[in-house]
Amino acid sequence: MKHIAVFIFFLFTTNFFAFQKQNIDTSYTINSAFNKYKKSFPKIKIVPLSRFKNVSEINNIIYKSLKSRNLKLDAFINKRKNNPAVVLVHGGGWKSGNKSHMHALAQNIASKGYSCFAIEYRLADEAKYPKGIFDVKSAIKFIKLNAKRFHTDSSKVVILGASSGAQMATLVGTTNNNIKFEEEVNNIVSATVKAIINLDGILAFKHPESKEGKMASLWLGGSFRDKPKIWKEASPLFHTDKNTPPILFINSQFKRFHAGRDDMIKILDNYAIYSQIETIPNSPHTFWLFQPYFNDTLKIITQFLKQIFKSN
Repeated sequence: MKHIAVFIFFLFTTNFFAFQKQNIDTSYTINSAFNKYKKSFPKIKIVPLSRFKNVSEINNIIYKSLKSRNLKLDAFINKRKNNPAVVLVHGGGWKSGNKSHMHALAQNIASKGYSCFAIEYRLADEAKYPKGIFDVKSAIKFIKLNAKRFHTDSSKVVILGASSGAQMATLVGTTNNNIKFEEEVNNIVSATVKAIINLDGILAFKHPESKEGKMASLWLGGSFRDKPKIWKEASPLFHTDKNTPPILFINSQFKRFHAGRDDMIKILDNYAIYSQIETIPNSPHTFWLFQPYFNDTLKIITQFLKQIFKSN
C-alpha cells in the first residue's frame, strides 16, 4: 500500500507541475469580447459556426510535440484537390485566446476553395518570444509536409492573423527564410508564405501610434527600456524588405492597432510589392468575430486570395 500511495502521489504531483508549467490563460473568449463591446456596439452578434458540404473538419491534430505537451491545429479542408492553404493565428494579447476563435472564419474561407488551419501556439505565460513564432512556423512546415492529406498545394500558403496574432503572422511573413526565427531548420520544407493577411495587428511595438505596454512586455520578456533590441526584433516593420510577400491589412477604426502600417507600406511601395488597406467602419477592434462586420471581412479576404492565386 505504501508503494501504491507513493506512486499516486508522484503521479498527482507530476501532472500538477506539468499543468503549472503550461500555465495557459483562458480568460479571453469570444463571449468576453462580446460582453465588452455590446454596450458601445449594440448591433453586434457573435458569428455562428457553420457546416459546409464541401468542407471536412478534423480537430486537434498534433503538429508539434513538446516535453510539456502537444501543440495542435484544427483543419478545415475543402474537398477539392490542391487548394491554397490559409493558416490562421488567433489573438488575445499574446497572453490568452484559443484557436477555436478562428473557426468561423476558417470554415467560411475553406468553403470558397481553400484548406484552412486554425493553430494553437505557446502564449506568454507558457513561453516568451520567440517561442510562439517558432510554433507558427512549425505548423506551416507540418501543413506543407502533409499537403496531400490536407488537399493543399504546398507552394501556396498564406498566413492570416488577428490582433496580436496579426503581429505574429506578419512577423512570420516578413522573416521568410530567416533561420533565426525557426526552431528547427531542415532542407525538406520551408516555412515561407506567399502572402500575409493582417487583421488589426501592430507592425511596430515602439512607435508614435503604438500604445503597447504590459501585455507586450510580458510576451517580450521585459519593457522597452529593459529590452529595446527584442522590441525592435519582434516588430515586423523592421524586417520589411524586398523579400516581403504581398499583404492585406483589414483594420478597425482604432489607429493604435495598426501602428507602423503606413511606414511598412512605404517600404513595400519602394520595392513595388503589392499591399492593400481596407477599413471596417464603426467597428470594434475584433470585428472579425462579429456581425455585421464578418461578411464584409470575409469578402475582402476571399477577393484578396483570388487576386494572389488568380488560377484558383
